[in-house]
Amino acid sequence: MPEPIIFAIPKGRILDEALPLLARVGIEPAPDFFDKKSRALVFGTNLPHISLIRVRAFDVATFVAHGAAQLGIVGSDVIDEFAYSELYAPVDLGIGHCRLSLAGPADAAPPGIGASHIRVATKYPATTRRWFEGQGIQAECIKLNGAMEIAPKLGLASHIVDLVSTGRTLVENALSEQTVISQVSARLIVNRAAFKLRSAEIPALVERFREAVSEAA
Repeated sequence: MPEPIIFAIPKGRILDEALPLLARVGIEPAPDFFDKKSRALVFGTNLPHISLIRVRAFDVATFVAHGAAQLGIVGSDVIDEFAYSELYAPVDLGIGHCRLSLAGPADAAPPGIGASHIRVATKYPATTRRWFEGQGIQAECIKLNGAMEIAPKLGLASHIVDLVSTGRTLVENALSEQTVISQVSARLIVNRAAFKLRSAEIPALVERFREAVSEAA
């Protein structure tokens, strides 16, 4: 028997939208996957050759890039941030839509062309630096994993770069969305080496995801 295919699934906002998609592909998690009291991270499925791991979204890309998992589902924001050469993202799954945006105090103008330096709080330092470099501005990025919206109020940074869906959290913290850096959606990602080495299994699975997305469109 070949080693099982390990499929990395993100915790959080994408998971609820990903489960119906997995079902259309024919992958159903074992019952313990839905046990809210369970601390397990590895789960079986209805397919004996496929197992699921449930990890943080940022870790999905790392597990797949390093070959610990062969496939995964993750937002394009994470793919762009890490830019792993080992990742192949063949299918836009059409779920998890939001945007990565620059936000600042509601009464302040966005940084202009004349600005030379800005301090930004963000979970996406690599993406943020690249974007500001394209504007001719040097960005000092302060890495935060949450509570980004209070950084300007407490003087930690003048602006933030974070995911925005409705924008309600920004408004409630006296911030405004100033510039959209990128549109975000969830992608199917594959380890490039696994795609070649397991050519009898993984390419066919990728095609099933592509068909499931087309049927749902």
